[in-house]
Amino acid sequence: MPVTPAALAHAEDLADFVAASPSSYHAAAEVARRLEESGFTRLREEDEWPVQAGGRFVVVRDGATIAWTVPTAAVATTPVQIFGAHTDSPGFKLKPQPTTGSRGWLQAAVEVYGGPLLNSWLDRELRLAGRLALADGRVVLADTGPLLRLPQLAIHLDRGANNGLALDKQTETQPVWGLGDPTEADILAELASSAGVSASDIRGYDVVVADSARGAVFGKDRAFFASGRLDDLASVHAGVVALATHDPAAGGPIAVVAAFDHEELGSESRSGAAGPFLEDVLERVYAGLGADGSARRQAYASSWCLSSDVGHSVHPNYAAKHDPVVQPVLGSGPILKINANQRYATDAIGTASWRSWCERAGVATQEFVSNNSVPCGSTIGPITATRLGIRTVDVGIPILSMHSARELAGVSDLHDLTRTAQSFFAG
Repeated sequence: MPVTPAALAHAEDLADFVAASPSSYHAAAEVARRLEESGFTRLREEDEWPVQAGGRFVVVRDGATIAWTVPTAAVATTPVQIFGAHTDSPGFKLKPQPTTGSRGWLQAAVEVYGGPLLNSWLDRELRLAGRLALADGRVVLADTGPLLRLPQLAIHLDRGANNGLALDKQTETQPVWGLGDPTEADILAELASSAGVSASDIRGYDVVVADSARGAVFGKDRAFFASGRLDDLASVHAGVVALATHDPAAGGPIAVVAAFDHEELGSESRSGAAGPFLEDVLERVYAGLGADGSARRQAYASSWCLSSDVGHSVHPNYAAKHDPVVQPVLGSGPILKINANQRYATDAIGTASWRSWCERAGVATQEFVSNNSVPCGSTIGPITATRLGIRTVDVGIPILSMHSARELAGVSDLHDLTRTAQSFFAG
């Protein structure tokens, strides 16, 4: 499919979004910032919420955020259309007592977060980013910019490296960030300085490692987009762009973007899809419309959730790892994800609805199913369907290099996912 100027502009905006979102906490804040600029009202969970009809709102819980628009004619049984995604990505997280080193090098003590492709993190300029909890009760975001590197051992010292590189997760994944004596250095001071606070005021932190390189468009006809954290900021960005342009005066369902944290760990947290965040928000939204429990469940019976996460494009060098017939490829449209064992929540009715939303948007779509011999991952889709009882469809974009420090997507697919989300929000 040809790459349009609109798709290229969309990819450049995604590059800006990823650059501003090196951690889940930054991503949640960036979603809220963008939506506030588009006229949404930022709410706090501690406060009483205003009457909902006709409103556009966003709320942040830790590294997750939920935003919604309510049609001006909404009633207690108006259905909801939820576009779900996640803000976290596989990588590394900073440990307690994080300043280490030896033999004249300063290193950062990190542990593996989720299931990253470890070798993809080698020889890149990396940044530390996350949140700092301070002595005065404030929580601030910190981002060092390029600071660290995981230097690979030279081929001269490991002649077998090209025959299979296996990194020890404890001893061979600790990045360097300077030279000197670790007893006289403090990596938390680097984080504190980036946030404009004192290191002595830090009482706790949730900090991850992220690639510092900006996303880039490249390839023949500028068809490719490479970036860190496409899993799953590509979906978060698509949902936010679609919601920002959705007009509640146009009627239809309540439109929701739910961007959860901790999907890469199983979603079991207060800000994950298995936690109560989405249910908490929906209960308060429907209470503002005068709905009791029965009316809310009536609304859910006519509602939908699109669980949007990246999926696998067929890999030209490893075609045997894919289903021999169903082989989605970059640039041919978003994917519908199907699994017989309910690792994805898609069913026949969801398939038909997805095709309708794509057709209305003028978007081509592809199917994805795993090779029977290769285990299938899962998403927030089955979790959300189980928690709320809302019909759920698993979708996304095809990519290569999934869980790499830098993943590869198709420029047109990114834009087409947003266009389909806009169609979805219309009901």
